[in-house]
Amino acid sequence: MIRISNVKLPLDHDDQALTQTILSTLEISKNQLISFNMFRRGYDARKKTNIFLIYTLDIQVSSELESELLIKFVDHQQVRATPDLNYHFVAQAPEELTERPIVVGFGPCGLLAGLTLAQMGYNPIILDRGKEVRERTKDTFGFWRQKKLNTESNVQFGEGGAGTFSDGKLYSQVKDPKQYGRKVLTEFVAYGAPDEIMYVSKPHIGTFKLVSMVEKMRAEIIRLGGEIRFSSRVDDVELETSKRGHRITGLTLSNGEKLKSNHITFAIGHSARDTFEMLFNKGIYIEAKPFSVGFRIEHEQSTIDAARFGSNAGNEILGAADYKLVHHCKNGRSVYSFCMCPGGTVVAAASEEHRVVTNGMSQYSRNERNANSAVVVGIDPNDYPGGPLAGIEFQRQLESNAYVLGGSDYDAPAQTVGDFLRGIDSSKKSEDSLGRVKPSFRPGIKLTDLSRALPDFAVDAIREAIPAFNRKINGFANDDALLTGVETRTSAPISIKRDDKFQSINTVGLYPAGEGAGYAGGIMSAAIDGIKIAEAMALSMNAEFERK
Repeated sequence: MIRISNVKLPLDHDDQALTQTILSTLEISKNQLISFNMFRRGYDARKKTNIFLIYTLDIQVSSELESELLIKFVDHQQVRATPDLNYHFVAQAPEELTERPIVVGFGPCGLLAGLTLAQMGYNPIILDRGKEVRERTKDTFGFWRQKKLNTESNVQFGEGGAGTFSDGKLYSQVKDPKQYGRKVLTEFVAYGAPDEIMYVSKPHIGTFKLVSMVEKMRAEIIRLGGEIRFSSRVDDVELETSKRGHRITGLTLSNGEKLKSNHITFAIGHSARDTFEMLFNKGIYIEAKPFSVGFRIEHEQSTIDAARFGSNAGNEILGAADYKLVHHCKNGRSVYSFCMCPGGTVVAAASEEHRVVTNGMSQYSRNERNANSAVVVGIDPNDYPGGPLAGIEFQRQLESNAYVLGGSDYDAPAQTVGDFLRGIDSSKKSEDSLGRVKPSFRPGIKLTDLSRALPDFAVDAIREAIPAFNRKINGFANDDALLTGVETRTSAPISIKRDDKFQSINTVGLYPAGEGAGYAGGIMSAAIDGIKIAEAMALSMNAEFERK
């Protein structure tokens, strides 16, 4: 096939425009065109009054004509041969193989690691400390409605991982020459995700569609010989001495059961703090790493739509508008928007008692009244000295403080943007006094002074950044926009370092993976990392089998 990239057409182009563009670009007749499909569709909205759709198209013509056209357009930057988009398995399990790899964690990373291992015939055992996704959903909604937190089944822990209660974004900036991302999207569509995620430039699924999709993927893993155990927290690992320091030989579950394997991946997400501590105490090499902290900010979605799309706001193809913002502050800090959720809600994401954490969530329709995103400040280990796990304690302090500021009952501390920028304590105001932006956070909010929720350098940076963001998104600094705190789980505060074979640098057979190990940031990059981990485990298991 032939790929034509960077095809620009008006937002309101007619049905024949793509065909005509293909014919004119390749200088062929209509009867020479067999078919075409969209590989990607995005948009350029830099000029709100003149928005363009931008396509990447894969075109099928006869093989003879294809060869001629590729020679003819060899110097044409927009015309190239379509790359191989198929995923190719790197290994298959030997029939006599008796060892079963273990995947700890069943979020996007563990899900794709487990599925890929199962597809290659390795019959993985997958462990998750939380519950299966529908029971987990009941527990999560129970916390939001009744303030009853289950520390093992919540936004962070359970089947589907933290991405289940998010916007379900499926795009990433990671380099992907082997088309791992294409495999992820293909699998998601096969198990119920919308077909459009294969070609829109910023695909998303939303919580409810993710739930049913994850269930179907679980069933496929089991059908292929995998085993999935929920409510199975890993409390210990078994190690023996090796030339590199350690070799993992098994692990112990919270119920006391021991499982043996020399190939175990930890895809535990960014919030499994007790597991991080256990691994560190066992001598697994861990480093502190940068992460970010801040607040969730809410606006009416119509404000964002108007700022981004002008008179084109509401166009079905454009959908609910998003944004991505960054500001470099005078104090040397960087503030940026993170995990923007168009038409969504701010949700309670605590996984430990007496702590408040925020996150954002959208359904596939993105039709809630408000838009929200995190507005966060980058920090690094110099801000929380004390060793590899000091960032965990730093997060806990902020979350505990937010719990107190919110009234010590899991309500979140909040403040209008106008009051925050002017340094006005909002604690004497009532929720009824708020303007057009109504809080979406559940269980509820308590108006307060959010300058007490973060270190001074972070507060100063955010106060400088919001007016700067307003110059890019008109209305961003509106007085009645709402801040809710605190956002602390942007990424793991640690990194479990690994080598070029994806194994811990001092523990053979232990494969750190995904967000919790510092190697991903979001559903897509975590899922891609899961595939890479599965490949590394399979190749290692085959090599060891052949040596025996």
